[in-house]
Amino acid sequence: MELTRRSILCGGTVAGLAALVAPGGARAQAQAMRPLTGAELVAAANLGGEVGYIVADARSGLVLEAMNADHAMAPASTAKTITTLYALETLGSSYRFTTRLLATGPVSGGVLRGDLILAGGADPTLETDGLAELAAQLVRAGVRGVTGKFYTWGGAIPYAAEIAADQPVHVGYNPSISGLILNYNRVHFRWKRGQGGYALAMEAWSEKYQPAAYTIDATLTNRKAPLFDYRQAGGKEHWTVASGGLNKAGSLWLPVRLPEAYAGDVFQSLARAQGCVLPAPEPLRSLPGGARELAARRSVDLPVILRSMLKYSTNITAEAVGMTATAARGVNAARGASGAAMSAWLSGKLGGAKARFVDHSGLGAEDRISPLEMVRAVTLLGPKAGLRGLMKPFGLRDAAGRTVTVPGLRVDAKTGTLNFVSTLTGFITAPDGTELTFAIFTGDLARRARAQGGQPEGSKAWIGRSKILQSQLITRWATLYG
Repeated sequence: MELTRRSILCGGTVAGLAALVAPGGARAQAQAMRPLTGAELVAAANLGGEVGYIVADARSGLVLEAMNADHAMAPASTAKTITTLYALETLGSSYRFTTRLLATGPVSGGVLRGDLILAGGADPTLETDGLAELAAQLVRAGVRGVTGKFYTWGGAIPYAAEIAADQPVHVGYNPSISGLILNYNRVHFRWKRGQGGYALAMEAWSEKYQPAAYTIDATLTNRKAPLFDYRQAGGKEHWTVASGGLNKAGSLWLPVRLPEAYAGDVFQSLARAQGCVLPAPEPLRSLPGGARELAARRSVDLPVILRSMLKYSTNITAEAVGMTATAARGVNAARGASGAAMSAWLSGKLGGAKARFVDHSGLGAEDRISPLEMVRAVTLLGPKAGLRGLMKPFGLRDAAGRTVTVPGLRVDAKTGTLNFVSTLTGFITAPDGTELTFAIFTGDLARRARAQGGQPEGSKAWIGRSKILQSQLITRWATLYG
């Protein structure tokens, strides 16, 4: 049966669900041991907080089983599923992000008679190697210097200092948002202890090139906590690191908060290495009229970017993609406003929805969507967008948390994880070929709010129990409804 607005998933409630569950009791009763019900599995998981789930027939939209399915909960990174659908419909599958070098004057005698502008296009995939390609294009265009200034512009999407305010200051998955993004707006911090003490480096690390980042530095300080502290001064970023917290050698990615200065600094180094000397970069508020393109780097097609985003759950990619889609709709694309625009879009597509998004990545705990609305989106909008092909296979776990394989059972899904929040949504193919869609949300936001930064006590074990519950529910559904 074709999915229509008269099917169950198009309603706003799952009241009276028991009468709508597909027959399966006779098969279950015939088994030597009765499988646990969904409610019994939830009780055994002992999560506390809230648990909501729903599974539906992917072809008809018939709801097969649910618990608290119409209760809005924090989706964590499953919010990226909605962002994927939103971006593909708005921008199209052939969309590519473009980073450009613009000139305000002619090139004569190896010199640009005017200003050079590094203009970001909100490309979340731009890395140092790609910036080096742009520098090579500039040199091939005959530019060895400029008479004017070197500007950087990140106004393709609005700036935000961070994605979520409740994250530790040093985590690389919570960088700034800007229309000029380099290395996912992260810098590679490296340390090594020698006879004279520690040697520290801040680098724009990429596969081929690792230039120093001169607008970001780190110094050691004699303190126990916090491990990292951050401040800005003079248009640069300064980190202090507790010396007692470092081992002999290591590295990690730190978030960048001044992305235009960072990208301009790195580009200046890359251009100099190829024989083009540029002045120090300066930020530009708006692009001048009449500037012409000297060079450009275009990203891969949008679906390739989204597949990687869903696989690695890259937060800055979700924000850049979502905010670009909002800007393309001619709506305020600032953080918060862009999330609200996606919420309104989803409500329009589903014929009414109460979902509320503050961001596009789910990194913050303020987003809300019900399992029912998530499954409606996956079922109604997913096939046209090719959503399942963008999701990654989900590995089932047994009661001890070990990976297991069920012959003929395939799950393609998006996970979501925050402290005391674990979510999952996607597609199931049962061993007999039955296609199902589902969402499982678990969250203890009260316990999360009481935790203080880092990895709070008990969160890892809690998430482990939630993931086991997810596997148990999926296996149950594939058995009963497949």
